[in-house]
This record gives sequence, C-alpha cells and structure tokens, in this order.
Amino acid sequence: MSTPTCRWGILGAAFIARKNWQAIREAGNATLVAVASRDLARAQAFIDECQAQVPHPAVPHAMDSYEALLARADIDAVYIPLPTGIRKDWVIHAAQAGKHVLVEKPVGCELQDVADMVAACEKHGVQFMDGVMFMHGRRLKHLREVVDREVGQIRHIATQFSFLSDEEFQRTNIRAHGALEPLGCLGDLGWYCLRFTLWAMQETPPVQVTGRIHAETQQIADAPPVPLAFSGTLTFANGANASFYCSFTAAHAQWFIVSGDKALLQVSDFVLPFSGKQTQYALTRSAFALDVCQANMHAGREVVTLDEPSNNAPGAQEVNLFQDFSALVLSGQIDASWAQISLLTQRVLDACLLSAREGSHVVSL
Repeated sequence: MSTPTCRWGILGAAFIARKNWQAIREAGNATLVAVASRDLARAQAFIDECQAQVPHPAVPHAMDSYEALLARADIDAVYIPLPTGIRKDWVIHAAQAGKHVLVEKPVGCELQDVADMVAACEKHGVQFMDGVMFMHGRRLKHLREVVDREVGQIRHIATQFSFLSDEEFQRTNIRAHGALEPLGCLGDLGWYCLRFTLWAMQETPPVQVTGRIHAETQQIADAPPVPLAFSGTLTFANGANASFYCSFTAAHAQWFIVSGDKALLQVSDFVLPFSGKQTQYALTRSAFALDVCQANMHAGREVVTLDEPSNNAPGAQEVNLFQDFSALVLSGQIDASWAQISLLTQRVLDACLLSAREGSHVVSL
C-alpha cells in the first residue's frame, strides 16, 4: 500500500525554488508534479538542471502557463516564489482553483494584499502559509522552552540579517526593483527579523514602532526607490523592546540576541543554519564579583548543540517546512495560525516603513 503524498506544483523558476526542489523530495510525504514558467524553455531548463543534481523519482512536467498548472487535477498544493509585486493575483487564483498555498516572503506589498490573499484561502478552504523556514526547524522549537524558562522575562531582543551586495545587484536584481520588490531589504531580510521577534514575544504585537532608511536605490523609470539598509525599533506593552537591522550593504550576518532577567540567548545563524549536521545556541549567565582590587566578570557561557542538518538533508528546516505543510493538506484540516502570523508580520513591517517614510516618528499599532 502506497503512502499518501501531497502533490505539488511550483509557479515560477525563481532561484529559491531550486532549494525547495530538493526539500519537496526529502519531505517523505510530498511529490513534485510540475513547474510552470511564462517561458517553457526556462521551466524545462530549471527542471533539467535540478533533476541532474537531485533527481526526483518521476521527472516533473514543464509548463508554460501558470493557469494551466493551476487547472491540473493532479496537484494539491502550490509553492509560489513569484515577485511580491505580482504575487497577490496568483495566490488568489490558486485558492480559487482549490490549491493549498505556500508563498514566499514578504507575503505582500502591504497589509491589505495579505488580507486579501488570506481571505481568498479561507473562502475556498485551502491552507495558507508563508515560507519562513526557521519556523519549522528543530532548534526554534527547542528554544521555546529555553526562552520561557531559562531566559526569563524578556527585556530586549536584537536581530540582524544582512549581506553585502554589489552595484550590479543594485541595478539588476529584482530585490532592488521598486515595482517587483517594493519593500527592498526590509521585505527580503527584515521580514525574518520581525518574525523572530514576534515569535519570541509569543506573537504579541508591539504597541509602538519606529523605522529608519539608511540607504536606498536610485529611482529607475517608474519604479520607486527601495530600502538597501533599514533599522527599526519595537516597544511592547510589558516593557520589552526590540531593535533590528537589515541591509544589502553590510557583511553577511544573521544573528539574534534575546536578553532576559535570567540569561542571555544568542544564535549566530538563525535564518540559514551554517552548513553541517548540527545547530547550536549559546546561553549566557555571566556573574560579576568584586574582590578588593580585582573586578572579575565570569563568562558563564554554555553552548548547546543539537542534531539538526542543513542543506536540504532530511530533518533540515526547509524539508520540515514542506513536510509540515503536506501533513496539513493530507489531514484535511486548516491551521489558521499560519495566516495570522503572516498578517501580524506584515502589519508590523508596514508600520516600520510608514515611520521611516515620515521622518522616523513613532507609529502606534
């Protein structure tokens, strides 16, 4: 007797889809049926290149029409990595076709876009989820208890996600194109910083935020400029606060620090775990002792290692993402919490951008 699988289609041949090509194969409860692009040759080239390195048991079909892929009866769910500027309509079309939707982030250009997508999925009874992989990693699940019991009452959260791009990237990459990716580094990188902060705060929204754009692209034709470097702050009703920095103009970094009244939690690779078979985190309980003329600061740093692979291996966070989504589809149950955290993330992101566009004044949520 064969094991039930969730049958997948991919809309678009984006770079990130190459990583998820293997994740679908390794999920164990999923199979990839077809990949669509506006250009059949591009879809076929995507399949040929990926199949050569990571072969699926049955070679997925290449299609030159998103509409045709959505019309297939042998597809249950679609992964949509299309640019944010054109994504909304295709998410809604997918929901209308009865396909469950896994969508890349940032989910929308603004909150209303996300609300419309979620409403369409709710109306047609399909699952909605965004593609934040670390939400499905073993480490983050383990850290829930660490934050709640070991870190204690959160006082401050700091995050940074950045990479150093070049002038060519800023001229030609869609992430720097105001029509295709209008949120720039804030959407591409800041989404992760905000999502982690909201996760740490048990998905409690902040009461106030600020934002500041430190660098942005030049306006090209009708495309508006987008942030290349951005920072923001969040203030919560319980007195906790957070800061984040995201950038296309700084060296590679993807760290977080959670400071509580009991301990300090640090992770150096919270978005994309460093290559290997294990992940780590550090818990610090420093102690200060004054001995006459000597001031002694004791590190009290404990590094904990978990068995959790990277690079699409079984058990890696991206594999778990497709495994978790496929399990929901196969169960016939809708988990609305995934839509709600996407809506909250976009709401906070929009408020940070509004603050930045209006002189970095405080925006209340």
